[in-house]
Amino acid sequence: MSLETQARISFVLGGARSGKSRFAERLATDCGLTRHYIATSQAWDDEMRERITLHRMQRGEHWQTHEVPLRLAEALAKISEPQNVILVDCLTLWVTNLMMADADVDAEAELLIASLRDFQGKVIFVSNEVGLGIVPENRMARQFRDHAGRLHQRLAEVADEVFFIAAGLPLKMK
Repeated sequence: MSLETQARISFVLGGARSGKSRFAERLATDCGLTRHYIATSQAWDDEMRERITLHRMQRGEHWQTHEVPLRLAEALAKISEPQNVILVDCLTLWVTNLMMADADVDAEAELLIASLRDFQGKVIFVSNEVGLGIVPENRMARQFRDHAGRLHQRLAEVADEVFFIAAGLPLKMK
């Protein structure tokens, strides 16, 4: 399948442990391009270090991994090539990293969206839907939910296709 017949920007959204990363990895594998994985997570503790190691092993050697906790638009620009597919996993961790660094989350989100205009190749974004539950009880959690929700809306607007994953099943929304 040629890139002209594929979605250039894909967005995969779902709850925790919904199967969204596995689905996104299949999308990337099926397109036949050179695979890049942008990991936004940071190893804050031993449990997270173990998760990161396990995920790298599960993906295998066919992925080039880039650890990018903050400067996502810049990282995408560096590996934006027609022969590449880039899987970004995940945007909610990226938002968390930005908040913890006291960065301007909305400005960084706009930089990310703007960077997609000139993007070459295929990019697949994965994120957790956090807006389906109750209103969080504390200010920081509400700010996180609001930042993630605004980012998701902006990305869904520019994406060629959007999937919602529940119980491992994809629902194509766009």
